[in-house]
Amino acid sequence: MTYTPVDNASDFSTVPRPGAAEYPGLDDWRSLPALQQPSWQDHPGYPAAVAELSKVPPLVFAGEVDILRDRLAAAAQGKAFLLQGGDCAETFDAATADKISARVKTILQMAVVLTYGASLPVIKMGRMAGQFAKPRSSNDETRAGVTLPAYRGDMVNGYEFTPESREHNPARMVRAYHTSASTLNLIRAFTQGGFADLRLVHHWNKGFTANPAHSRYESLAREIDRAVRFMDACGADFEALKRVEFFASHEALLLDYERALTRIDSRTGKPYDTSAHFLWIGERTRDLDSAHVEFLSKVRNPIGVKLGPGTKPEDALALIDKLDPDREPGRLTFITRMGARNIREKLPPLVERVTASGAQVLWVTDPMHGNTVTSPNGYKTRNFDDVMDEVRGFFEVHNSLGTFPGGLHVEMTGDDVAECLGGADPIDQEAFVEGYESVCDPRLNHMQSLEMAFLVAGALSRQG
Repeated sequence: MTYTPVDNASDFSTVPRPGAAEYPGLDDWRSLPALQQPSWQDHPGYPAAVAELSKVPPLVFAGEVDILRDRLAAAAQGKAFLLQGGDCAETFDAATADKISARVKTILQMAVVLTYGASLPVIKMGRMAGQFAKPRSSNDETRAGVTLPAYRGDMVNGYEFTPESREHNPARMVRAYHTSASTLNLIRAFTQGGFADLRLVHHWNKGFTANPAHSRYESLAREIDRAVRFMDACGADFEALKRVEFFASHEALLLDYERALTRIDSRTGKPYDTSAHFLWIGERTRDLDSAHVEFLSKVRNPIGVKLGPGTKPEDALALIDKLDPDREPGRLTFITRMGARNIREKLPPLVERVTASGAQVLWVTDPMHGNTVTSPNGYKTRNFDDVMDEVRGFFEVHNSLGTFPGGLHVEMTGDDVAECLGGADPIDQEAFVEGYESVCDPRLNHMQSLEMAFLVAGALSRQG
């Protein structure tokens, strides 16, 4: 399978028609239960924010979305592997060039490890340029006897614990759009402008503390370097090694935002949600009769659905019928988040029934969300060993059933934070005091992310 860079900016046939999309059934979701939504419909700024988002240029192009669907179809057939990573919740303040480049660099490093170790094309996708909203288990938060609305991500309200900050403000949707646009602009510059040149793999590792994972990476980088110099001596064309495809994704949580950024593709007359290439529905909002499932069933983007340990095979089959009635390869991805203790028991019945139905979905593991615990000193964390064990269990299940483990979905950062316990360069709970930066869920740091990539590459290699 040959990968070509995404470069549709000059192909106006792929640019959606401007303005709010009108399409039969596109607003049917409004009559259904919509969980995890902000309470801002009565805010005086709400109409203006929605109106502005309905007129702004698309963040992604329909042609790019179609390319991704083709790539994911290959992964569902065992011909590629999806690597999806990024922050649990992006923040406006952290949308800096340094932090974005570190995140992209880490994903590229992980992809190099996977590609070289498993001899498979790797689809690179960031939880970036739109992951500004998060579902919460409670609507409120209480501190020292004061109760305020819970923090729902920078697209909704602020993290600071004050009434002004915690107000649900629709103007934040507009700021999220512009922050996403600048993030995507930087990502495109990095991945298309030489930053991702495979001949620079050694440079991607500079600036990080040496540890076992980086030593393995340096060894692999030297092997790649020798292979590249050999091909160069043979006169091989290196254009394909200079640029990479990089796709954007986020949880389609705030339906006001997603609906306002939906456009009609001028080529096909079909609706595309131009907020991202790939959108997923969370475990809390995937009910078959929910507004989220209904809305995303109407757009042409590839769609993911998070499946937790309580998912029944009948639930999965019903979601396929609703979201992928035509059984279109690349359309639907199931992202399993079972927990290390449940993966080997709960996943097999789902995979067996879905496979028997003839549906060709892409199976991806999210080893993060089912393994969240609270450390003795009060921090929300994850044990790296548990995260890795869920990844192993995911591969073991698919190996036993003869199906393909097609992807990895992780919350990670390019920074050397201390949020998840363990790893080859161990993080302990005392490190949280200085190194814990996440505003929501704990993320793997750069070193732990590389460790995971080597584990997955080995598992894919054994898969054959």
